[in-house]
Amino acid sequence: MKKFFEDFKEFALRGNVMDMAVGVIIGGAFGKIVTSIVGDLIMPPLDYLLSGANADSMKWVLRPGVKEKLDDAGEVVVPAVEEIAVNFGAFIQNCIDFLFIAFVIFLMIKLITKLKSLKKKKDDAAEEAAAEPSKEEQLLTEIRDLLKEKK
Repeated sequence: MKKFFEDFKEFALRGNVMDMAVGVIIGGAFGKIVTSIVGDLIMPPLDYLLSGANADSMKWVLRPGVKEKLDDAGEVVVPAVEEIAVNFGAFIQNCIDFLFIAFVIFLMIKLITKLKSLKKKKDDAAEEAAAEPSKEEQLLTEIRDLLKEKK
């Protein structure tokens, strides 16, 4: 049993597990930001274009709901019936959230790839410059070669 807990401790404190935990926390916060951007900035103009219909409230009612009706004595005459509806507006909202998140992640990965590419080019140029002898070294090499020829 002690070995089991030691293995678990080693697993839990491994670097990539901690990185994943940080990623999940940041991802949750990022999700809230994206939900706000879509819900508060993108959807209101879209709702306006849809004649003021709120996307979340767009639905196809299969069976309308009925409120409970009571008689004068307070007894239930007609029981309440819950509405059954296909909420396609919420689905549209979630699809827009997903597309926006996917687009932002795409841009972030593209930016990171571009930065890595620029760093690699810079490192390659530095290596190439370091591999070539300096002008002084070239001049000294020429002088050495000329002195060898005279002997």
